[in-house]
Amino acid sequence: MQANEEPRTTLAAVAASAGVSVATVSKVLNGRWDVAPATRARVADLLERSSYVGRRPSAVRDAQTTVEVVFDGELNAYATEVLQGVLDAATEADATISVTVPGRNSGLAQPAAWARELVATGRHAVVGVVNSLTPGHVTALSRARLPLVVIDPIDLPRARVTSVGATNFAGGLAATQHLLSLGHRRVGYIGGSPSAACNQARMHGFRAAMEAAGVPVPQGYVQAGQFRYGDGVGGATALLALPEPPTAVFAACDETAAGVVEAARLRGLRIPQDLSVVGFDDTQLARYFAPPMTTVRQPLREMGSVALRTALRMVAGEKLDSYHVELATELIVRHSTAALSAEDRQVDGERDDVVG
Repeated sequence: MQANEEPRTTLAAVAASAGVSVATVSKVLNGRWDVAPATRARVADLLERSSYVGRRPSAVRDAQTTVEVVFDGELNAYATEVLQGVLDAATEADATISVTVPGRNSGLAQPAAWARELVATGRHAVVGVVNSLTPGHVTALSRARLPLVVIDPIDLPRARVTSVGATNFAGGLAATQHLLSLGHRRVGYIGGSPSAACNQARMHGFRAAMEAAGVPVPQGYVQAGQFRYGDGVGGATALLALPEPPTAVFAACDETAAGVVEAARLRGLRIPQDLSVVGFDDTQLARYFAPPMTTVRQPLREMGSVALRTALRMVAGEKLDSYHVELATELIVRHSTAALSAEDRQVDGERDDVVG
């Protein structure tokens, strides 16, 4: 050894300094990510400051954090807005995004194998978008030490799953109160799956507003669906075929609201003169529709950004202040809603007199 040559640090010395095994140091050195984030960061820092820095593979020195983003289905208007927020945050953080859409080749049917494959291919965390991950998926990701953040969850597998959502109850309340303020008393609701947490919150907001106004919700006025265009067409068709059809409909998403408008068109009804419609999300679909849709704005891009940043914090081993974050919704009034006509107000008034 030359007099000016620094002594070479051994793996055993790094392991002793970090308080871990030599095998754990080797995993970090070789780019494997089945190590707890905090431990990985501590070992990587020691390696960086040791003589191993010059011998570490460039892929380990310069690797970006890679987050797997999992969608339930096709990339619709809602998903595209959320994905844009994820991409914006990833660009800012210099992280890499990989996208999975469930299908025959996604591997989701076998949770344990799927989680192992994510680790093997260098994924560091998972973000699920409106994702109904099963307890098996959550357990597999936990065992693989892959942080999970779920956006607007359909059904939380367990309480400690980290999630990002919106104030769905407040949004449903505001949408219904808006229709009531326009004089509507026959208001229908077309939602998503009855078991979906976000749908339940929006529907409870709808019912709370109706109850507070002393307005009953007749049988058949609440229709379930899957947050799809076809649900809006089918649900509105059923509502408009009732002996006393609603004069306004609150749809639990913009895509469903677009289906409501189509069902009304097929019956020769005008929006909003004959039927007022409110959506939920405020996607491009709502803004570009004719007429532009009154809707409840979810901060979808911000939700995606917050989820990505939260996942990166978990990868870094940071402690979270809360396992669930709710961002505020806002009613956006456009041209798909209008005051109830004088004729309909008179009909509703006479009906109330008869009922009274």
